[in-house]
Amino acid sequence: MWDRFLRACRCEPVDATPVWFMRQAGRYMAEYRKLREKHTLLDICRAPELALEVTLQPLRAFEVDAAILFADILLPLEPMGAPFEFAAGEGPVIHAPVRDRAAVERLRLFEPEEGLPHVLQAIRLLRRELEGKTPLIGFAGAPFTLASYLVEGGKSSHFMRVKRFMYDEPEAFGELMHKLAEVVRRYLHAQIAAGAQAVQLFDSWVGCLSPRDYTEHVLPHVRHVLASVAEAGVPIIHFGTDTGALLELQREAGGSVIGVDWRTPLDAARRRLGDGVALQGNLDPILLFAPRPLLERRVDEVLAAAPRTGHVFNLGHGILPETNPDAVRFVAERVHRVTSR
Repeated sequence: MWDRFLRACRCEPVDATPVWFMRQAGRYMAEYRKLREKHTLLDICRAPELALEVTLQPLRAFEVDAAILFADILLPLEPMGAPFEFAAGEGPVIHAPVRDRAAVERLRLFEPEEGLPHVLQAIRLLRRELEGKTPLIGFAGAPFTLASYLVEGGKSSHFMRVKRFMYDEPEAFGELMHKLAEVVRRYLHAQIAAGAQAVQLFDSWVGCLSPRDYTEHVLPHVRHVLASVAEAGVPIIHFGTDTGALLELQREAGGSVIGVDWRTPLDAARRRLGDGVALQGNLDPILLFAPRPLLERRVDEVLAAAPRTGHVFNLGHGILPETNPDAVRFVAERVHRVTSR
């Protein structure tokens, strides 16, 4: 059933639980590493034919039920006027961090067809390739997660700079969030228009916030994005990590599927979120390194805790580069075998 994933996102009956993996294309695959010998990550993102190839690699290797566009959540920052690079061993580095009102005001809104045409072309190529075989997921970083990179200047452990900016200059921070939300809203609409059949909003770092701070500084901006994108009629996955304290607020903000990481059991998430929204998750990605009997047992436990309808199996976060592809293959096959009905 090629639309198994889309049906599960809509809480419709399926013949087996669909499975896909965040970062299912990437450094753990030999095919990808070979390509990276010749091209940087940003080279691949900017070349639609290369993004097509990398997106398709895991579909050839594993029994996954959805493809997710190979791109990076930071791509919208450059056309906004915040160029960045990936430094070896450091991850993303923002060349001019945004840490005051003047820097916020310099950020530009842009139209995705002008600022990120290569991403949209990659989606069009993928839809032609995958039509009737595998659904395609588009995605974007959420406003707070993008703000975190912009203010911190890259990755962070404590998010001190972005939270201080939020506390010290709430009006300027609100303007930053407003601009990012509008860029993300336009970007997701453009991806859907280009052919994405579902979209995921990655709020990877929002778990550093308290419910009060989320309600005041984040929820209105995420709601602005997701209420608009919902009008396009495709499933929306609202994902974050370490968001056990925020699940109800995430549902209030929007999304037809709520991503749940391994810290919150799926049956507990279902009780808290109620019916009418699907769940995605929630195997700990480190379990892909575990002895096979333990991995099998933990996969089965996730499935036992999940609702019968409205569940998309995934990890609680992305596949790590050191992961053995055989473990990924085993999990996908196990999910389908156990849930086949």
